[in-house]
Amino acid sequence: MAKLRLAVVGAGPAGIYASDIVLKSERDFDVSIDLFEHLPAPYGLVRYGVAPDHPRIKGIITALREVLDRGDIRIFGNVRYGVDITLDDLKRHYNAVIFATGAIKDAPLNIPGIDAQGSYGAADFVSWFDGHPDVPRTWPLTATSTAVIGNGNVALDTARMLIKHPEDLLPTEIPDNVYQGLKASPITDVHVFGRRGPAQAKFSPLELRELGELRDVDMILADEDFEIDEASQNAIDTNKQVFVLMKVMNEWRTRETGKASRRLHMHFYAKPLEVVADSSGTVCAIRFERTAPDGKGGIVDTGDIREIPIQSIYRAVGYFGSPLPDIPFDEKLGVIPNHEGQVVGSDGKQVPGLYATGWIKRGPVGLIGHTKSDAMETVRHIIEDRATWWQPTNPDEGEIVDLLTERGVEYTTVDGWAALDAHEQALGQPQGRARIKVVDRDEMITISRGQ
Repeated sequence: MAKLRLAVVGAGPAGIYASDIVLKSERDFDVSIDLFEHLPAPYGLVRYGVAPDHPRIKGIITALREVLDRGDIRIFGNVRYGVDITLDDLKRHYNAVIFATGAIKDAPLNIPGIDAQGSYGAADFVSWFDGHPDVPRTWPLTATSTAVIGNGNVALDTARMLIKHPEDLLPTEIPDNVYQGLKASPITDVHVFGRRGPAQAKFSPLELRELGELRDVDMILADEDFEIDEASQNAIDTNKQVFVLMKVMNEWRTRETGKASRRLHMHFYAKPLEVVADSSGTVCAIRFERTAPDGKGGIVDTGDIREIPIQSIYRAVGYFGSPLPDIPFDEKLGVIPNHEGQVVGSDGKQVPGLYATGWIKRGPVGLIGHTKSDAMETVRHIIEDRATWWQPTNPDEGEIVDLLTERGVEYTTVDGWAALDAHEQALGQPQGRARIKVVDRDEMITISRGQ
């Protein structure tokens, strides 16, 4: 019987779901899947992109782990595509490859002053507070007042982690260096800015509700932002999510304020114009223009320019994909150009053997459910494209192990992840915590490899 030797690059939800769907698909050939991940641990942004105080969202890890624990997918962690293995290597050992490398960089925000000292990308901040092994252990938390630009869930995560009292994070898996950093922060005010109105915000109801449950934090909203136009009212009347978001925010508006030690300000109809810097080049204010609804769900400028003093600013305007060696890349959209997951070259034609799924395929939009349907589409084409698969010269499953060993790559495995997982849980147990995450990459590798 014919056999598909499949490589999947990226062990986040997209890569794991794609592997699982291939194995469960109707086909007349055997399948052998190797999953390559540049970090020593799997799960991608579920481990390194979800705030530590979101255990309900992290529950998706349970489903992902069930897939990996079956034993029919091999994982090679701590293997960097383009460094430890190349496209030529994959062609020698596999019939096809799926790239599921996601999007981990911050999308740009092109306004004057955005590069001032004290201006940060929210994705970098998320990586820090989630204990990503490849970012610095410290974060410059010296501001008493800061701004977050964006009206999505990453903006809420960023604002919540900045304003929340750090001792309230202790029951979570927050790394100790992050707790110590947040504990030393003098923050009193966080301002969240969105260009459009509250009915156009992209928050999920769960995330928004959690924001209003913070201890000793006042929620500050302006009445002028809640003058609802016809398009917004129609959205409230016809979209349950919008209805719930507005209900939550309107409840906040009725609360008494002034007694909390910290404040979270929500600014709608506020278009950032400029990050103002002082003589030393450090952020000192944000300048923005009041917008107004155009009656169709959009906005128009009003010419009303305002300014709020701040000492740092975070842009949370989306994630952006990164190019991969020898793989086509759309610099404008931050994705691998593709047709339903089939990678296409600059000539618009399909590149045999190359596939994409997840955010590197469609951009950083959608939830976990979209990732599954996304993977199904890509997998369908892989199966149908059987005639165009590569014909590897070294398809034996032991060959890739020999290659990595010869190159001195300290790769980690499913068993290694189980060992690291158990170690982290054991670290947390004396303190009644689910786990304490190991942050140092070398330490993760040492534990995973049983050294």
